[in-house]
Amino acid sequence: MAHLINDKCISCGACEPVCPVNCISAGGDIYVIDADVCIDCGACPPECPVDAIEAN
Repeated sequence: MAHLINDKCISCGACEPVCPVNCISAGGDIYVIDADVCIDCGACPPECPVDAIEAN
């Protein structure tokens, strides 16, 4: 199950470089995770300073 970035995202970009499959990108006002590519590795949630990444 892919992770999801919610509206608490402050677009800091801390999550993007830790993704091993490069499924996180800037989109609109917040970063987004491509659910078709996400492997649910769990690397991104600990990097988020505002806890905006959750299991979907």
